[in-house]
Amino acid sequence: MRLILLGPPGAGKGTQAQRLVAKYGIVQLSTGDMLRTAVNAGTPIGRQVADIMARGALCPDEIVVDIVEARIQEPDARKGFILDGFPRTVPQAVALDRMLRKHAVSLDAVIELRVDEAALLRRIETRIAEMKARGEAVRDDDNADALRRRLIAFREQTAPLIAYYQLQGVLRTVDGMAPIPDVTEAIDKVLSSEPQPAKRSKPAKSSEAPKVTPARRAKPAAKARRAAKPRAAAKARPARKPASKIGKKSVQGTAPPRKAAPARKATAAKRKGKAGGRRR
Repeated sequence: MRLILLGPPGAGKGTQAQRLVAKYGIVQLSTGDMLRTAVNAGTPIGRQVADIMARGALCPDEIVVDIVEARIQEPDARKGFILDGFPRTVPQAVALDRMLRKHAVSLDAVIELRVDEAALLRRIETRIAEMKARGEAVRDDDNADALRRRLIAFREQTAPLIAYYQLQGVLRTVDGMAPIPDVTEAIDKVLSSEPQPAKRSKPAKSSEAPKVTPARRAKPAAKARRAAKPRAAAKARPARKPASKIGKKSVQGTAPPRKAAPARKATAAKRKGKAGGRRR
């Protein structure tokens, strides 16, 4: 199972990702964690992005796609994965689709956790107040102002992914403002009703021969008969050519008119000669 969780900061993507990992035995792939691991391990990609991350800048899309591509080929990710924090933009989504097609895999679903931003701001303010009351440390970026900036970045950069995946037919939306167990249950219902890509392709692999109607089987023979008729007619024509008017009369036993002329002349000459002899 290959999933993407979409939603603004504070929507609960991390919480739901952990529950999906435990239930389906898939891995959660966080691009931030993978980049930090690559930097600490001193890999070629890690050395390439170390300075970029130190400056707090965003890594180029091609580098992030390369590290995701390397990660999904590891044994623990073959059963499936959840992408966390990637893609963030439509160009990244396009690059991800191209990379997945190269490995003949596809996404099963993109789950959007739809939330109310005003409610998120109230939620984080309440959480910070509770942490301070318990004496817990609060991160510098864990405050309402930082969340507002992150929400603005989400609307400008990541929200267009909702329309992008909706056009592909893989987007599924659940209410992210519901209690955590209810959100988990809604996601489970979406995934249990989601057809797998392999099942969709099974009809195309069927070995059953397509049905052919009797009319279609007879069609080639009919074409052959029609094609043979002109050839038979063409062969028969030369036999008719010698049959002329003269030839027809000779067959019936009648002599040609020109050959009969000398016989008539000889008979006339005999009669003339007899007549001359009587006169003498």
